Amino acid sequence: MKRDTLFVIDDNPDIGESIALALKPRFNVDIFTSAEDGLKGIGNTRPDIILLDIELPGMSGIEALKKIKKTDPEIPVVMISCCDDIETVVNAIKLGAYDYVVKPLETAALKVTLKNVRETLKLRKRVIELQEKDIQEQSPLFIGESSIIQEAMEFIGKIAKSPDTPVLILGETGTGKEIIAQTIHLRSPVANGPFIPVNCAAIPRELLESELFGYDKGAFTGARTSGKSGLIEEASGGTLFLDEVGDLSLEAQAKLLRFLESGEFYRVGSTKTIKVQTRVVSATNRDIHTMIEKEQFRKDLYFRLGVIKVEMPSLNDRPDCIMPLAAHFIHEFNSKFQKNFTGVSLEAEKMLAGHTWTGNVRELKNIIERAVLIGDGPDITPADLGLKEYLSGKAHESDQPYFPPLTENGIQFKDVMQAAQEFYVREAMRLSGGVERKAAKYLNLNHQTFRYHRQNLDKEKP
Repeated sequence: MKRDTLFVIDDNPDIGESIALALKPRFNVDIFTSAEDGLKGIGNTRPDIILLDIELPGMSGIEALKKIKKTDPEIPVVMISCCDDIETVVNAIKLGAYDYVVKPLETAALKVTLKNVRETLKLRKRVIELQEKDIQEQSPLFIGESSIIQEAMEFIGKIAKSPDTPVLILGETGTGKEIIAQTIHLRSPVANGPFIPVNCAAIPRELLESELFGYDKGAFTGARTSGKSGLIEEASGGTLFLDEVGDLSLEAQAKLLRFLESGEFYRVGSTKTIKVQTRVVSATNRDIHTMIEKEQFRKDLYFRLGVIKVEMPSLNDRPDCIMPLAAHFIHEFNSKFQKNFTGVSLEAEKMLAGHTWTGNVRELKNIIERAVLIGDGPDITPADLGLKEYLSGKAHESDQPYFPPLTENGIQFKDVMQAAQEFYVREAMRLSGGVERKAAKYLNLNHQTFRYHRQNLDKEKP
């Protein structure tokens, strides 16, 4: 049986020694005689449980409790109290202490309290595991063996351990930014707190500030007579997820910056400060640097929101995830539409592999949903995908480059390469409306390189 680590912080070393002796079969016990030493110990080794004396020389147990809860709110702290110190004990419970024991300590009572703590920890861990499993089963984000996505998930696991460090998630539409925010929350020390998502783009700007910060009665026409708490207050002790944070007004940005720096804010129409501890995770698919240059987004807020930045890879950057994702969606929509698709035909697979996924995973999901709904099976065909308009607009099938199969007779490799090059240069020009610089971006080429290829193709035409 794995033994938990118990920290005993009490200025009387005899108490620590007697606890260690009584609990030796079940716990590894580390003894500290001051709050300062105990806090240093927590910095080196994370304990499973802490026994903390209220009356300590130097820093008091209450002050130590505050620091512990700020550093790692998930560590359960049991206070050691004198029998006539109930008022202080009640204060400690309000500050986040799990329970208390009274001096002189009785071994039987202490064992019961610690057993309850361990059962609570097991239950909390199981709930988080089930929540995370549910998200992973429902989310396609975790499907695929791409090294890019695996590295991203490993990084997310590391940064989630902080209870309050702001995180900014960057990525194209459809890359699963809200799922990442939920994962950070569930793996964080504030997982038991609320997760409050806010789509800043979906709330009218004139209402967004009052939705975030709340308002006092009479703050504006139509305000509730009793006032209203904001979403930041609702996220107290948990995570506030600001999706499309680039849509905040400059005034709301200023108030958000103040909250991030001080943990305090004013409700709309109020002069009273409110203090809340919550983790802020934000996301955007907009070019924040361009917005900063145009003075549409505060530079200081960008740096405060992005203490940690997570860049979610697009589906185009992880092509080896396309088919595992497609299989996942086929299974999902087979159940939804009572179909029996078994896979994707070779031709359809080539089309999926060659498609540019501007809508990322969300776009792939929509395409597979359409295919399963209208197709007859057992495999998804190119006709089911409906990708012709995605790949070549109104181009005829005969306009597609032809890739002959490899045989013992071989192929004219130069001719195939030229046909493919001509097709994609022509398609890029069509999609860009004839603008070379824009066309070059479709092929991930600089303007001069694109012009060189285009001019060569023009020279080779009869």
